[in-house]
Order: sequence, then C-alpha cells, then structure tokens
Amino acid sequence: MNAPMSAGQALPARPRCDRSPAWGLLQAHYRQHYQAPPGFDLRAAFATEGAARVARHSLSAPYLYADLSKNLIDAQADALLLQLARECQVEDYRSALFAGLPINQSEGRAVMHWLLREPATGQDLEEKSAFPSASPWDAAINSIANAKQEVQATLTRMLALAEQVRADGAITDIVNIGIGGSDLGPAMAVRALDALRHPGKRLHFVSNVDGMELGRLLQQLRPQSTLFLVASKTFTTLETMTNARAARAWFLAQGGSAEADAPLSVARHFWAMTTHVEAAAQFGIQTTLGFWDWVGGRYSLWSAIGLPIAIAIGAAGFRALLAGAHAMDLHFRQAALAENLPVRLALLDIWYRNFHGFGSRCVAPYSHGLGRLPAYLQQLEMESNGKGVDSAGQPLPYASAPVVWGEPGTNGQHAFFQLLHQGPEPVPVEFIALRRPGPDLPGQHPRLLANALAQARALMLGRDRPDDPQRAFSGNRPSSFLLLDALSPEALGALIALYEHRVFVAGAIWGINSFDQWGVELGKQLAQDLEPRLASGATEGLDASTAQLLRRIGA
Repeated sequence: MNAPMSAGQALPARPRCDRSPAWGLLQAHYRQHYQAPPGFDLRAAFATEGAARVARHSLSAPYLYADLSKNLIDAQADALLLQLARECQVEDYRSALFAGLPINQSEGRAVMHWLLREPATGQDLEEKSAFPSASPWDAAINSIANAKQEVQATLTRMLALAEQVRADGAITDIVNIGIGGSDLGPAMAVRALDALRHPGKRLHFVSNVDGMELGRLLQQLRPQSTLFLVASKTFTTLETMTNARAARAWFLAQGGSAEADAPLSVARHFWAMTTHVEAAAQFGIQTTLGFWDWVGGRYSLWSAIGLPIAIAIGAAGFRALLAGAHAMDLHFRQAALAENLPVRLALLDIWYRNFHGFGSRCVAPYSHGLGRLPAYLQQLEMESNGKGVDSAGQPLPYASAPVVWGEPGTNGQHAFFQLLHQGPEPVPVEFIALRRPGPDLPGQHPRLLANALAQARALMLGRDRPDDPQRAFSGNRPSSFLLLDALSPEALGALIALYEHRVFVAGAIWGINSFDQWGVELGKQLAQDLEPRLASGATEGLDASTAQLLRRIGA
C-alpha cells in the first residue's frame, strides 16, 4: 500500500502566479473597471448583455448545472483568468495528479483519491503527453494498475461487509467513531442520502472528545444491537481512540466480553478502518479494512472510511456515488479550461480572493439533506488551501483560501442573510438547489426553490429607498447558483468531486501543497503538555494567560 511513485521523480514546474503576465493584467483590469468609479454593476451588465451573459457564464457538468452570471466578472476578466491558469500550468499539474506523481511533495506521496472511484473495467486515460520523459510515466502506469487491483479488492470486501450488516436484523445501530475526514465526509453523505437509508439501521457519528457527545448517545443504545466502527488510519488518533476506549469500556460494563468467541464480544461488535491491524487486534478487533497513504483524510469517504455510507445506502448506492464522482473526474480531465466547471469555479475563487479582496464565501444549500455540506467544505477547502507558504516553503505575498461558512436555506435567511444583503462588505454566496424534491412533503419544494431564486435575485438587484436608508439594499452582490436534478448518489458524488477538483486548481495556481496539513500539529502537541498540568497545577514555563486559566480551572 505504498505510494506509486517516489518523491524524487520529476514534477511539472510551478511558476508563481503573482509573477505571471496575466496576474499583472488582472490587477490593472480590476483597478480600471472595478475599483475606479463607476465600477462594475451587475444590473448594468444584464441590461447590456441580457441572455448572452447567462449563456457565457453558465456551464453544464455531470449531474449539475452552474449559473455563474450573477458574479462580479466580465468577459475580459474571464479571459485573463483562463490565461492565468495556462501560465500557471494547471493542465500539466492536473496530468501529474492523474498520473500518480507525488504532488504532495512535503510528504513525498501521490494523491490518488480519484482512483478509488474508477470503475473496475474500462479504458484508462493516458496522461503522458504533458511530459517528455517516458520512463517515470511507465513506472507510474504500472504502479497505478497494481493499486487499482488493491482498490477493487478492498471495495468488494467493504461492500460485502456492508451488505452483511444490512442483512443482520440484530444490528440496529451503527456508531462511527472518527474525526476530521473520518467523520465529516461520511456524516455529510449519510445525511444527504437519508431517503435511501436502510429503514432498520440508524447511523450515528461521534467525533468530539467532549464526553457529552458519546455519553448521551450510549444512553440510547443496547450493546447487543450496536456495531461500532473505529475509523483511524494509524489507530492512534487521540480523540478517536479516547472515544473508542470509552465505548469499549461501556460495552464490557453492559455484559460484553473481550473473548472473541463469546456471544456478545468486542470482536463481533467493533470493527475498524485502519492500516494498523496489530493495534486493532490488541484492542480486540478482528474485522478491519485498510486504505492507502495516498488517500488524504478529507478525500477518504470513497475508501473504506465510506463503510457507514455503504451500510446506509447499500452496495449499489455506494457504487452509484462512486460513478457520479468518476463522471466529474472525466469532465475535469477532458473538458477545455473554458468549459471546465471545477476550473471556472476555482478561477472565480482566485478573482474574488486576490483581486476583490473578499475574505469569505458563504455556501447556502437549499436542501436539508445537504445540511452538513458547509462543515465538510470547511475542512476540504481550508485545511487544503489555508496555507501561508508555497510548495517550496517560501512565504506567500498574497492571500490563499477564504473562510468558508454557511447553513441550509431557508434557515440562513433568518440568521445571517441580513449581513449578506446590507452588511458593509460583500460576501460571495453559493446557492445549491435541487430541481426535483425528495420523498418528504414534496409539495413544499416549490416554496423552497422560490426562496433560493429570490435571494440570489435580491442580492443582485437590491432596492433603492432614498426616503428610508434602513430599508435600502445596495444590490450588486455576487452569487453563484448550482442546480442538481435531484439528491441522488450520483449527483452527490459529482458535487463532492467538483469541490475536490476546484480546491486542487486553486491550490495549483496559488502554488501551494493542497494535500498536507501541518497546521493541525502544534495545538495537539501543546495539549499533550497541558493535560497533565490540569491535574498537577504546574504552570512553569507557561505564558501568563495560560497559567492564569489553569489556576482558575483548578480553583
């Protein structure tokens, strides 16, 4: 399960975006047409361009349609951003991704979550054309072929285990214990596809080390009917293992047994998704599923980490999820940059972050099922691209990832839409809606859609009230509108892959490594020092603030 290529193999050159000709042209264009009076006005743009603007700024991709016409962008900015993508060699870097080159340079790893959703049979796309040297590519192709066999074998076994749980009437509750990518992706997908969930299975997700989360859940469970899934690649993740050990202690206290052949055993009621089989065995777990070091946590729901999704929606549903993501992979690999939806969205992110200076983006899914999507995207985008140095370790002289936040509509309308409409700083909004309703109270769906359409329209148009400034709306506020036909496994898979590739393109242009996350390490290391101090009260070597807080906690 090693990475297909070594860290020493050649990668495509990555010129700095701020040193490219297009960057300077974009700066000049922004100053002249957006910053200088009268600036760019969406209402005037629609009045002048009409339906042609919608046609030029709308794209179709597998399972969804994107209307980007309500964004603060004109044809010249569009053209310059596409020029920027070419000058930053996005196409070559995309080829390196799909060829299995170790583009995660700080860890010397390939990035191949896309391989997890390739079908078992079918012609693989060739990526060699971007690079002159054939021998590393031949090695990569052979390694990918070997990895693909392992992927398919693991997928087959995972789906068999999922069907085993689905057929076991004695198991009614499945508790996934994980954190980060081992929690956010599966939890988001299971909620999104709840209409397809097995009616006899309840899925629960525990991530927080705060004992209240697991403790309250355990009060609702019976050990005889519960299956715990421990999701930790190394089987050492502090929060996950703390909760796993607490769940095991509860299980044993409720009459469970550590003996593998006992009727109510840890071996039967605890499974693990991990590469550390020995540690899992010491815990008492016999059923394990592994994955690979080229699968990052926030990209892992397609792997064995997706077991709770497969239990919820079944093997056929999980394969449909993979198929939707693979369809988006093909779109990303094959579509020209101008017709490539992940590329266009990433370029819009660059335009807003580095030229308009917008520091955040609101994601507003008008779908209860997509309620956990903003939290999932927070990790995907901010852990991937929230970096202050480039891939060579040099400080960035420009901003990278914006803050991503949001809440489902229409709830958000009664919370933060006040700021979106009348706050002093524009915030780009990303509306996500479904053309067709789900099975629950479908008669309410037109009202939901009308609200989504109305909010996007109101942000653009505004309302002039010279007689009453309190009720005036400035308008000219940007938004994008993503429309899915329905919340099917295929459409969800395509939507997630769309965001993954969007993050990749933005990171490629910013020149950063989107696939490491060293920023999560320092706090965890300091916590190891502070935890024993909570018992001892020792404050030596601490700053005054932390020392005072320790004393107050212990008082």
